[in-house]
This record gives sequence, C-alpha cells and structure tokens, in this order.
Amino acid sequence: MKIKREDFCVKPGERVDLQKWPTRVPPVYKSKKHYQELLETQVAELNTLQHLHYASNRYALLLILQGMDAAGKDCAIRRLLTGINPQGCEVYSFKQPSAEELQHDFLWRTSRCLPERGRIGIFNRSYYEEVVIVRVHPALLRNQMLPGELAEAKTLWHDRYHSIVDHELHLHRNGTRFVKIFLHESKDEQCKRFLNRIDEPQKNWKLSAADLEERKLWSKYMTAYEDCFRATSTDTAPWYIVPADDKKNAALIISVILTEVFKSLKMTYPKTTEARRKELDTIKKKLCE
Repeated sequence: MKIKREDFCVKPGERVDLQKWPTRVPPVYKSKKHYQELLETQVAELNTLQHLHYASNRYALLLILQGMDAAGKDCAIRRLLTGINPQGCEVYSFKQPSAEELQHDFLWRTSRCLPERGRIGIFNRSYYEEVVIVRVHPALLRNQMLPGELAEAKTLWHDRYHSIVDHELHLHRNGTRFVKIFLHESKDEQCKRFLNRIDEPQKNWKLSAADLEERKLWSKYMTAYEDCFRATSTDTAPWYIVPADDKKNAALIISVILTEVFKSLKMTYPKTTEARRKELDTIKKKLCE
C-alpha cells in the first residue's frame, strides 16, 4: 500500500485549516475483495507486533480517536481490533463526565485508564473533549466547579493546551507512545450517515435530536479542533488528520500509522540468560522423564 503517515501528520505549531485538508482521498484498494485482503494483512502484522509489544513490556501505546458524530470511530476500532489478542488492549469510551469525575481536574478520569507497559489503550474520545466540546459549550464549565478566577480567565484554553502537552510529554518520558487520530469527515458525509441511521431500523438508536443541534455548531467545532491541533501536535505526540468519508480507506490508513509507530520502537523479545537457559533445560528434562 502506498500510504505515507507523514502525509496526514500535523507538524508542531502548524496552522490548520480543516477546509484545506481532504475528507476523501483516492482509495488504496481496488475492490471490496482487495480491501479485505489488505485489511487482513495489516491486522495480521499488527497482531504480530502487538504480541512482541506485550512480550518486550517496555512501552505503552495509546491510540486516541477524535472526530465529529458518525465519523467512524467505533467502526475503526472494530475493524482494527479484529484478530488482535484482546488480552493486550483495552478500549475506553468517554462520554459525559460523572459527578465524581467533575470533582477532579479534567485529566483525572482518563489518567485512570492509561495503558500499562506492553499494552495498547484505545480512547474513543478523550481528554481532548475538554478543549473541544467544552469550548463550544462553555456553559459546561459551570459543572466543573472551577474557582471563579480560573473559569473566567482569558487564558483558560491556552492553559489547558499546556496541561495536555505537559501531560503527554511526561507520559512519553516514561515510555508511553501516542497515536492521535482525527477522523476528518465532511458535513455532507455526516448527513448521509445520519440519514442511513434513520433508514436502517437497527441503527435508529444511534441518532437523536441532540445530534442535529450539535451539527448546527459545525463551524465552531472545526475552529476548536484547528486551534487544538496547532497547540497540541508535538514531535512526541503528533496529530494525524485522516480522511474519513471512506471508512475502509480510513481503517487502512490508521493501520499503517499504527504499524509504523510500532516498528519505530525497535522492540525485541526478552533475551534468555545463561541461568534462565539452565532452568529451562532442567524443566525440559523433568517433562521428558
């Protein structure tokens, strides 16, 4: 597949205009059968790398998926995790904060779910909601019980960007590696997917009137994401803007990004020491008696 992850990467400090980033690119697959073959190959390679990741037990990998409603976050998780050992990864979906979570700083609830070394953590939405949804709906700040001088500070969002960057840098220093994906869908494609949720009875539960209200705020969301990408895409934790109007193509692009990040870790299986070799030989002799 001719996919280069740098084509989708936001450079540190880069000004992002999402209208200039494509929501659809020429597919790397030629047919449905070809797509299935490519996906199976990618998932098999990811499974091998994940097994090595688990055995080497040196790094943690955190995959963050953000996007507008119906961008395909659930679909991407489902397709990429097919064939991967579930013992080595955890998926968390972050929705409206609970009463307990609102009593803590905005990074607290996600910090409790960070992956251990040797594991993959997948965040379906994340702490980035705190500089996107909360920025679009500033009234939500009232529920967070912040001191007045903080809630009303002009530097609020700037300060939160700094907290996120510092948080990710701290985790990177301690062995966590990030893959931050924004599934970039067009407003027209979202409309098609919403209509599909109405026309297919088994998908009716996925749509509500609230989704239409959020859709009216599209431009505000795009601005919030643009500012977020510029402030929080770093050398150690870059953002990738993945065209999402074609879900199959998006899954393949994400799989390549994940594969390349895994390979960059230069992982190896633990080496067997002389003492360990003797222990294994002893065990083998006893088994063969």
